[in-house]
Amino acid sequence: MPVPADRPHLTHWPKRLPPDLVLPETSLWFNLEASAQRYPDRAAYLFFGHPLTFRELHRQAEALAGWLQAQGVGKGDRVALFLQNCPQFIVAFYAVVRANAVVVPVNPMNRVDEFGHYITDPDTKVVITSADLAAIVAEADARLPEAQRLRATVVTRYGDYLGDEAAADPALAPPPSIDAWLRASPALPAGCTPLAEALAAGLAPSPHTAGPDDMALLPYTSGTTGLPKGCIHTHRTLMANVVGGSLWGFASAETVSLGVVPFFHITGMLYGVLSPVWSGATVVILPRWDRDLAGRLISHHRVSHWTCIPTMIIDLFASPNYRSFDLSSLRYLSGGGAAMPQAVAERLQTEFGLTFAEGYGLTETAAPSHANPPERAKLQCLGMPIFGVDARVVDPVTFEELPVGEVGEIVTNGPMVFKGYWKHPGATEAAFIELPAVPGQKFFRTGDLGRMDDEGYFFITDRLKRMINASGYKVWPSEVELLMYRHPAVAEACIIGTQDAYRGETVKAVIVLRQEARGQTTEQDILDWAREHMAAYKAPKIVEFVEALPKSGTGKVMWRLLQDKERERRESAGR
Repeated sequence: MPVPADRPHLTHWPKRLPPDLVLPETSLWFNLEASAQRYPDRAAYLFFGHPLTFRELHRQAEALAGWLQAQGVGKGDRVALFLQNCPQFIVAFYAVVRANAVVVPVNPMNRVDEFGHYITDPDTKVVITSADLAAIVAEADARLPEAQRLRATVVTRYGDYLGDEAAADPALAPPPSIDAWLRASPALPAGCTPLAEALAAGLAPSPHTAGPDDMALLPYTSGTTGLPKGCIHTHRTLMANVVGGSLWGFASAETVSLGVVPFFHITGMLYGVLSPVWSGATVVILPRWDRDLAGRLISHHRVSHWTCIPTMIIDLFASPNYRSFDLSSLRYLSGGGAAMPQAVAERLQTEFGLTFAEGYGLTETAAPSHANPPERAKLQCLGMPIFGVDARVVDPVTFEELPVGEVGEIVTNGPMVFKGYWKHPGATEAAFIELPAVPGQKFFRTGDLGRMDDEGYFFITDRLKRMINASGYKVWPSEVELLMYRHPAVAEACIIGTQDAYRGETVKAVIVLRQEARGQTTEQDILDWAREHMAAYKAPKIVEFVEALPKSGTGKVMWRLLQDKERERRESAGR
């Protein structure tokens, strides 16, 4: 059969894979039920040597689901998970979907000023969090009107899943600083319910009724204006990449993966929470990045699969101990969020025989819509459209499809594309377009500028949307600006990106101070305040004071002008 002209990648499609998938007509919960029956005593997760089997994961998720329903959590209600990577995150996720409810994953780096949005916007009923973050939840909740407050907060200590004694094998022991954090037991705010108490209640949940087209996940992402918006994902949209991602990456019940990409992030969610439970794989959990610990865990557990961001590979290579790590078990190395430098990719191939298969996706596409087949990967390339995906490059103004090699906006249609933005019908409508060549099909506007080569592989060239990419973390300037305006000394603020040798990009704040603060407030004062009031990856690393911000005739801040000047300044400095 001839390959369609608009799908040239099919000429190079891996022969081991079908171009389209037949998806299960079941919920994500059924994946755990099946694996708990098939592999009851296999470790689903390993936490510093301590296993959580599929049987025990299933039992705890059922118990917590019963408790959640007893608190009034009903079908379609939202439950927020505010945790670092840990076994409790997995228990909580599957408990929520077992209760027919919706998971709202929240970045644990958020501060009080930010967290309230994740209660009010999704109408969250319950938050499941850790002891070190419980005070943030309590304070954010207390600031809200009584009608908007949480029904319950469930709290866990990370150390509860470590046992009473340190790991017998030194290779599995976290560094003292991480161990102290994991075992910390701060006083809990009044009214919190310990996770152990909720599990011990022994409450059985009502029947599971969620179907493939019910909402399962509401992860938040930001646009160019306003606060973060929830992306509506159903069991079906997630299942597309659960099944597809497993097939693409050779995953099976024999797979052992390293779960270090944050579970709250759509990539970590897919490869650390969803796909492994589908395939019956084992995930070695690393709650915080530590290059030497990662190397030891890969060596000890014979990790076969690692999804990461390139800065992790760079950092691992920078360790003076990296030659002592045995990486010979790795057979599938993938990731995205930032381009893999050519020198690092070549070193991976030369020293370890490993190909880094880059991929591309967004929260709106439940992680990948494009990926490089490991048997035919291209460097610094988004890859080809995966199962059932139709991706095009169009003129961002006229939406006319552009020929091979020309740069335009990447638009995507596929089974993993989200259903719209929560409570934002206008933004949802603006996010989708119809192309004359494909009537009746809606394509999602990624906001990324790129091109397609003659083999159907896609390459990114720039961003149409205003976004800063700091080591794979997406920073939305408008959100940071809204937070910066809370500083009593700030009259105006504009956030732009600037180059950073390690992170690729970092955050710079261009600030006009209030008149009374001039001469009294320093750049360091602003930096210190930002670190206290927002997630570390969002907080500006550079501050520049100016007399005024450039504005258009309508009074809008001309952020693009500032961004261009910053780029020119950096390029001049680099000459």
